[in-house]
Amino acid sequence: MRHLLQLLILLVGCLAADAVQVQAQSLSPPGQVKVDDVKVVWSEAGPVVLLTARDAVVPIFVDPTVAGSIHGALTGEKSPRPLSHDLMHTILQAYDMTVVRVGISLKGQVYYGELMMAAGGQTRVFDCRSSDGIALAIHFGTPIFVEEALLEKARQGEPPQDSQIEL
Repeated sequence: MRHLLQLLILLVGCLAADAVQVQAQSLSPPGQVKVDDVKVVWSEAGPVVLLTARDAVVPIFVDPTVAGSIHGALTGEKSPRPLSHDLMHTILQAYDMTVVRVGISLKGQVYYGELMMAAGGQTRVFDCRSSDGIALAIHFGTPIFVEEALLEKARQGEPPQDSQIEL
């Protein structure tokens, strides 16, 4: 009887861990909105990742290598050699780890990323550059969230012009 009780407790613990992971994937964190679309465009100032959520576009300027990685993940185009995000994706998959979701926030004039990862029924949150978080979320096909306050700020500013050339 005692072994049955231990097995039941173990099973409930495993189910609870899976439920936490599913909940983390499907629910929007408080004060955050799920991104509907991600694009990479080229502006006069360099590459820009455009995050669209509701009726706002959040422009995040990135370096050309990150832009190429995100663009490749969006389109399925492979570079001749793996880029850093390709390598990270491959390593994480090899160890049965996954990105659950990414959160983007703005503090002062700096974008911050929050990378939620899962492995072995546990989730952990890591601080990251917003561009790295976006790239890994695209590689894993997981949702990206932005703060509602960030969307409001984006609505007040002007998004990059449509005349930009897409990569």
